[in-house]
Amino acid sequence: MRVGTDVIDVGRVKKSLEIKGFMEKVYSPAELEFLKRPESFAGNFAAKEAFSKALGTGVRGFSLNEVSVLRDSLGAPYLELSGKAGEAAKGLSFTVSISHTKDTAVAVVIAYGENDGKNI
Repeated sequence: MRVGTDVIDVGRVKKSLEIKGFMEKVYSPAELEFLKRPESFAGNFAAKEAFSKALGTGVRGFSLNEVSVLRDSLGAPYLELSGKAGEAAKGLSFTVSISHTKDTAVAVVIAYGENDGKNI
C-alpha cells in the first residue's frame, strides 16, 4: 500500500486556467464537463499529483489528462485511468479524498493491490 498527498494554492491553478491549452493538457473531457469553480479544478489537480505520488513515479510516463478524477452519484471522488496512466497502475486500486477552502486544495490517494499491506 502507498499513500500520496498534495496541497495546492487555488490562486495558482486559477491563473493557469487562463493559459491557452492548460485545461486540455491537464483535465480529461469528462472532468471538463462538470468542473466549474477554481477550487474544484485545484482539488482535481491535487488528486492527480497525489495519484502520481501513490504510484511512486511522479508524473512520469503518462499525461495528467489520462487521470480523470470523477464523482460518483453521492459526490465521492474516484479515479478513472486511461492510456499510459492505466498501464502504469495495472493491478492497483485507488481511494481518493479531496478537500478545499477558497484558497487551498488538498488531496490524498491510497494505492492498494493484491499484495495489500506490503509495499507495492
